[in-house]
Amino acid sequence: MHDVMPRAKRGPLSLLRTRRYGAMWVTQFLSAFNDNALKNALVLMLAYRPEMARGLPAGMLIPLAGALFILPFFFGSATAGQLADSHDKAKVIRIIKLTEIAVMAIAAAAVLSDNTWTLFALLFVMGIEAAFFGPLKYAILPDLLRFDELLLGNALVEAGTFFAILIGTIAGMLIATSHGALTVAALIVFVALGAWGASQAIPSGAPSAPETRIEWNFLASTWRLVADSRHEPTRFRSILGISWFWLVGATYLSQFPTYVSRYLGGAESVVTLFLTVFSVGVGAGSLLGSRILKGRISAHIAPWGALGIALFSIDLWLASPVHQIASNPAAEIALGEFLQTPVHWRILVDLLGIAASGGVFALPLYALLQTAGDERWRARAIGANNVVNAAAMVLSALAVIALLAAGISVPGLFLLTGVSTLGVAGWFWRLRMALVPNAGAAPVLVPREAE
Repeated sequence: MHDVMPRAKRGPLSLLRTRRYGAMWVTQFLSAFNDNALKNALVLMLAYRPEMARGLPAGMLIPLAGALFILPFFFGSATAGQLADSHDKAKVIRIIKLTEIAVMAIAAAAVLSDNTWTLFALLFVMGIEAAFFGPLKYAILPDLLRFDELLLGNALVEAGTFFAILIGTIAGMLIATSHGALTVAALIVFVALGAWGASQAIPSGAPSAPETRIEWNFLASTWRLVADSRHEPTRFRSILGISWFWLVGATYLSQFPTYVSRYLGGAESVVTLFLTVFSVGVGAGSLLGSRILKGRISAHIAPWGALGIALFSIDLWLASPVHQIASNPAAEIALGEFLQTPVHWRILVDLLGIAASGGVFALPLYALLQTAGDERWRARAIGANNVVNAAAMVLSALAVIALLAAGISVPGLFLLTGVSTLGVAGWFWRLRMALVPNAGAAPVLVPREAE
């Protein structure tokens, strides 16, 4: 029998330095970076190179790029969950990361040759890989971490994901620089190689449910997966809460460019600042939630996180201009000038508060999704979560389009988001005592050599 790791408290850096967890964290971070770098590079190519659109309006092709990436989550998540529960998760991750090298090599060639339709096809393939990787990266955490480390492990994944989204998005902007195509092409291949290399160090383990049958009827299995997830109430309620978090996040992230340019008169650098504040806020909120709970998996902080989203959203509406301003690129406010106005600092504080509250809200729900219920069904529950999350983001896009068409302003969207989240906070306040982890879950003891 192996010696077990002493049950001393670990800090974030200490946990990241362990091979069992650090390798997984680096793998998911580099994967999220690459997804966003390539997506943003394609969006900028469509927006600023008319010949890339092949005669079609960029305003139509850019949303299509996002749809192609998210579509596989609807029909692939059920099979992904079955695969993750029935096989060695580390081995499947390594296979996915190996195929990603080939995908990024083809994408690099497409970037260099300005091949629009190949890039669109590869976005769809990347969506398939992301749909299969999603259940794996969360379902494997309870196998790699002690029970009292699970909250911190989830917090670091959340923080890393949003930071990777931010710097991946910024890296995609390199496409607009001199030799940008070559830079982006080399970068995405190099990062894919790094992700595969990191995945080699993830410890292997026995499958949680080797008897699970893989269903290849994607639509039927997806419908059954979401329906079956309702049989575990704590997990299903966690899924609904996490999906609300992504709906709110998608609403804000999609409106930053319009809000900054049309209501605040800010330049693109201000949009980047907003993305940075939001990403840092979610990560900080996740780590704060882990610190508050001190390793205990509990939903008691979730209503307070939802309340924070609501109150900061309402104050953001109060701090925002009522009407749009005339578009005038020559008069756009640069970052330095933007930060000289006191009300802009209030807006940034509200934005940080919304994001940090979102991190506090979602963190315990992810941990409950992993621990509250039959562990043999863990990856499939996470697959169901991915399906509902994707639906929430699509619903966000449709609702935003409808509300804007009806004459609601962007600050008005923020107000509606805040008021709606008050209802979510109330619902989770009523449910907080019912949301508990699996009573039979025992702390995970990790072999010392896995450090």
